[in-house]
Amino acid sequence: MNRKEFLRQSAIAAIGTWLVPDFVKAYEHRSPLRQNDKILVVLQFSGGNDGLNTIIPYRNDIYYRERPRLAIQATESLPFTDEMAFHPALSKLRKWYDDGYFTVLSEVGYPNPDRSHFRSMDIWQTASDSADYLRTGWIGRYLDAQCNGACQAYHAVEIDDQLSLSMKGTAVKGLAVSDPQRLHNQTQNKFYQELAKVNHEEYHNVDYLYKTLAETISSSDYLYAKTKVTEPPAVYPAHDLGRKMRTVSGFIRSGVEASVFYVSHGSFDTHVNQKPQQDRLLGQYAEALDAFLADMKKLGRLDDVIVMTFSEFGRRVRQNASNGTDHGTANCLFWAGGTLKPVPALSAAPDLSRLDEGDLRYRTDFRDVYATLLDKWLQVDSTAILGRKFPGLPLA
Repeated sequence: MNRKEFLRQSAIAAIGTWLVPDFVKAYEHRSPLRQNDKILVVLQFSGGNDGLNTIIPYRNDIYYRERPRLAIQATESLPFTDEMAFHPALSKLRKWYDDGYFTVLSEVGYPNPDRSHFRSMDIWQTASDSADYLRTGWIGRYLDAQCNGACQAYHAVEIDDQLSLSMKGTAVKGLAVSDPQRLHNQTQNKFYQELAKVNHEEYHNVDYLYKTLAETISSSDYLYAKTKVTEPPAVYPAHDLGRKMRTVSGFIRSGVEASVFYVSHGSFDTHVNQKPQQDRLLGQYAEALDAFLADMKKLGRLDDVIVMTFSEFGRRVRQNASNGTDHGTANCLFWAGGTLKPVPALSAAPDLSRLDEGDLRYRTDFRDVYATLLDKWLQVDSTAILGRKFPGLPLA
């Protein structure tokens, strides 16, 4: 390969997913994906949120004994059962709980937990056993199973500049986009239009790049055409998570044919001086989710959307010497909106007297949560996607 050819192929690789040559217009056909009008929004608390200081066992002496400086005092917390209370920063979500649109699942995790951020996040995003390493994510496999390789990337959208493992299938991948207009403007760049004229047949080893480019540019044009004519959604908080949830709302309002949206928030890795960081992040979460749920209610779509919020692990029960907490295992998970209601028993207070080397024992396998969302909400066969049958959650 001479220098000119090398530079030409390198340029194609470098632009990632920002243009489409004429020969790949065949990829622009759309395949219907959605079996119903239900939408799943996955909201990831990155960094390992401290569940015990989020959903507080405010009458548990062990909690206060193990966290003499870090515990949220009962007088500050917002009780919602005889044993459990919300962190004060979650006050905006209390009314949604009272109205039946916000549910807490306690002690969610998996067998043989891993305390590494990267490994545990991979496990959650691929739905693997802790000893298995998968190269595809559970949402990506959902696309694979539904579309036989013919889905468009915009059928699952991550509000970010990079695509997480959860969104990557074998034949189909979701689309990462933080701003549909900015992505569209990038695809109109003259440099990329000129590069599109490259004769791909001379370079068979980069054909797959053209296919990826085709899928992305097609999705970009589709999203831009949809969202540019939609009236702005309701007012959202100005922080990063508020903007992300506003973007999700805009896609839903505009009728984008996506069944899954993916959003990340954090970092919650609070080894040192945990309180101010967690207070701020939980407050932003409550503000953004409150605005989104109110927006969906006004739109008449609140019963059609579920927001599932998780973190890759919780924190240890005992505080550390730096007014923070270290990596733990099982954690609380939130479920907002929708018409599927997990039974109250799943929200029972964690058992702090029965720990596993200082960590909470999991009670609910997170793949039972996924199975319920796949089977009962998105109405697909979860066994084909998760690799085996999980019983799912009991629903009220």
